[in-house]
Amino acid sequence: MQSTQVSNFLRLYHVIGLGRVSIQRLAEQYEYSFKSIVDASVDGLTKAGLNHRQIEQIRHPDLEKIECDLQWAEKPQNHLIPFFDANYPTLLKETVDYPPLLYASGNIELLNRPQIAIVGSRNCSPGGAKNAFQFASYLSQSGITITSGMATGIDTQAHLGALDGNGHTIAVAGTGLDRIYPSKNRQLAYDIHQNGLLVSEFPLGTGPARENFPRRNRIISGLSVGTLVVEATNRSGSLITAHQATEQGREVFAIPGSIHNPQARGCHQLIRNGAKLVEHAADIVDELSSLLGFIAEKQNIPQNEGSGLDLESESLLNAIGFDPVTADELVERSGLTVDKLSSMLVLLELNDFIQSAPGGCYVRI
Repeated sequence: MQSTQVSNFLRLYHVIGLGRVSIQRLAEQYEYSFKSIVDASVDGLTKAGLNHRQIEQIRHPDLEKIECDLQWAEKPQNHLIPFFDANYPTLLKETVDYPPLLYASGNIELLNRPQIAIVGSRNCSPGGAKNAFQFASYLSQSGITITSGMATGIDTQAHLGALDGNGHTIAVAGTGLDRIYPSKNRQLAYDIHQNGLLVSEFPLGTGPARENFPRRNRIISGLSVGTLVVEATNRSGSLITAHQATEQGREVFAIPGSIHNPQARGCHQLIRNGAKLVEHAADIVDELSSLLGFIAEKQNIPQNEGSGLDLESESLLNAIGFDPVTADELVERSGLTVDKLSSMLVLLELNDFIQSAPGGCYVRI
């Protein structure tokens, strides 16, 4: 795309109150000649539906913002992708409220490859983090790009799992791409830039703001053929993403959890409302194989044919179960002494059979 075309488009993009629908309508009226739009007379722009303030901004643009965008795009692997560009993601363009411009940094070919969104709680449990990582790793090894929002918790684990599986991942930011949020994910953002793609609809310099993240979420779901919610409370922002996915006609999946885990209640709510319950990543591949554009290769999920534990430890593991249980309850269930129980619990936790839970409880993984 010619730089003058992009430059003239940016003059419209940075007009306050001029959204994608208005820009698209103008583009169609002027046969996608953005130079003709910015050179149009006041009378012509007024007849096209623009108000006085918008016309003034077009005639006297913020050249500093435009130059900043153009200089950013000149750096290696940085891209400005307007809605009419051939690289604009096809699936996202099928949604109602797709953004007029995407800032992208990394491998833009991923935008039009099959994607699954993996989202969930920022304050996830260790089990939820492990599920997100393992599902993302498996799906990425199946050739599916993992898309998420680079938040702490489930999002971070999804990106890490995809990278661990030698696959690809897309992080959709709720800030400008020159602002990494949260800052603790700076290294993760660098790794995604090297082995995936960073995407945002927000102009450079945009910092984190509460209202930006629901808008970001519609892009996460819009890029993807399906959304997997790993863990979520009833008021989690992940449910917004799932709701948007449903409105966009995309599949929604949810991993169930313990009825005592508040982080599972959002997933249970989604399942009651029609989301597909999944226990293995292969369930998603099987469900979406036709939509993903390839016949899923049947892969055997490793099954635990034997824990390798002695009979006493195996018996204790069965006594723990998948709901939180206190040490006192385990003494009662197992008949073990407190000292013996304590040493066995330490070994089970070190070998990832169980994990500590709030309130001095233990839960089986």
